[in-house]
Amino acid sequence: MKLVGKLLGYVWLSCLAVTVITGCTDPNRVIDENISITNHNWSYGNKVKFNVDIEDPSTIYNLYLNIRVTSNYKYSNMFVLVYQSGGSVKKAVATRYELKLASPTGEWLGKGSGSMYSYQIPFKTNYSFPAKSKYRFEIEQNMRDNPLHSVSDVGLRVEKAK
Repeated sequence: MKLVGKLLGYVWLSCLAVTVITGCTDPNRVIDENISITNHNWSYGNKVKFNVDIEDPSTIYNLYLNIRVTSNYKYSNMFVLVYQSGGSVKKAVATRYELKLASPTGEWLGKGSGSMYSYQIPFKTNYSFPAKSKYRFEIEQNMRDNPLHSVSDVGLRVEKAK
């Protein structure tokens, strides 16, 4: 029985290593990070923050918001403010985005797993950063509810456009 347990442990570690290695080899990915929201309650003051190093401003990028909500999320959309600073822009510039999460019939548009729904929603496509720099993104929920319930994770993906 101990041999079976050890064998299963090696199989699990091998699968984990393959997942980590293949997940890190996306040549277009600059950043793809998610931050968990404590107790699934996202408050106004809880801005989710990311730093992105841009080495080549001549490259074109696509930027995505990663959102995970539970099936208890009570709206079909979500409004967020995305603050961006860096390069020659020292003071963050805010832009408001509406994220569609469900169809008019109430069907979730994200990828479901159990009672969780994941979204990767583009908010800037074919975007050129103005200079080689470290950029800062802060994402803040902008709904009427404070805190906004049933939000599990918020993240940012920046990738080189194909």
